[in-house]
Amino acid sequence: MARPLILASSSTYRRGLLEKLQLPFTCHTPHINEEALPGEAAQALAQRLAEEKAHAIANSHPEALIIGSDQAAECRGRILGKPGTRERAQEQLQFCSGHPVHFYTGICLLDAHSGKQRSAVEIFTVYFRQLDESQIQRYVELEKPLNCAGSFKAEGLGIALFEKMEGSDINSLIGLPLIRLIDFLREFGVDPLAD
Repeated sequence: MARPLILASSSTYRRGLLEKLQLPFTCHTPHINEEALPGEAAQALAQRLAEEKAHAIANSHPEALIIGSDQAAECRGRILGKPGTRERAQEQLQFCSGHPVHFYTGICLLDAHSGKQRSAVEIFTVYFRQLDESQIQRYVELEKPLNCAGSFKAEGLGIALFEKMEGSDINSLIGLPLIRLIDFLREFGVDPLAD
């Protein structure tokens, strides 16, 4: 019998990405503090939160394989969170205009039974076009990216904000590095292409 696979997330974006693998899974919301520690770098934050999310679900699901993932965005040394308001989204986009933004997406696959885990951080960089105030206001008005780190949705109109993108897996930009996850799943005996 296949072991339960759990996505430790309430994100509709991550759920949608994991559905691409056509594996049965359930979602459970981990209740953790997602604030950065004093002086914590974006990459370290993403990895720590991915691991904490997976471990937060483990006690109540001791036979499951649990996927934890989290993302931190950084531009010019500043970590960019989810804006929450239209004004903050516009301010973030103005700050990023003409600059690269690095997205660090942490991934952790935890075997709750054995305690074995695999984790990594995938880096994806987007290079923003030089944007004027009216373009930024129009984008925020149309797409309302208030719950997205960096204040944009790359899978939507956000693509119009960029000059170029660099990274090995576009899914990591959206929130779940599927290529790396597939590698980890195979190490734990789960292959999306197996009979």
